[in-house]
Amino acid sequence: MGKITFYEDKNFKGRSYECSNDSTDLQSHFSRCNSIKVVNGSWIIYESANHKGNQYFLKKGDYPNYQHWMGFNDSISSCSMIPHYQGSFRIRIYEREDFRGQMREFTDDCPYVFEEFNYHEIHSCNVLEGHWVFYEEPNYKGRQYYLRPGEYRRYSDWGAMSPRVGSFRYIRDY
Repeated sequence: MGKITFYEDKNFKGRSYECSNDSTDLQSHFSRCNSIKVVNGSWIIYESANHKGNQYFLKKGDYPNYQHWMGFNDSISSCSMIPHYQGSFRIRIYEREDFRGQMREFTDDCPYVFEEFNYHEIHSCNVLEGHWVFYEEPNYKGRQYYLRPGEYRRYSDWGAMSPRVGSFRYIRDY
């Protein structure tokens, strides 16, 4: 069972709210979020309600301010616990929408998409096994996008506003 605690102020101070399951609207519990403790599980937190807006992947650990989870501001409005998964990891990425164009299959992290795929854009993908996070920049930096098993026919299906993907990794259970 997962557990995450949100704090209004930096360094785990101020009003707090403890959560152990998915929440579509956290705004009634706190007005801002400047630090987080993930006690158990892996989580995706969202800037907007109903699992919308910028996304951030958090594993077990302490995040004393929003820069530690690569946040752009102190706004967190919803969260989802990532289901526990132990098995293999497989993802297919494509250079065009609807699974067209050059395809590559990965079973491991990719810190620099351009070196592996020779371009910066992924227009569609199929997550065959495991849970993954796309990052807009190389070396797991920039905007993040959580992908659960399934088909993503275009980049907007995973919540991106552009097809730019600089790196990606699978989510390990810690």
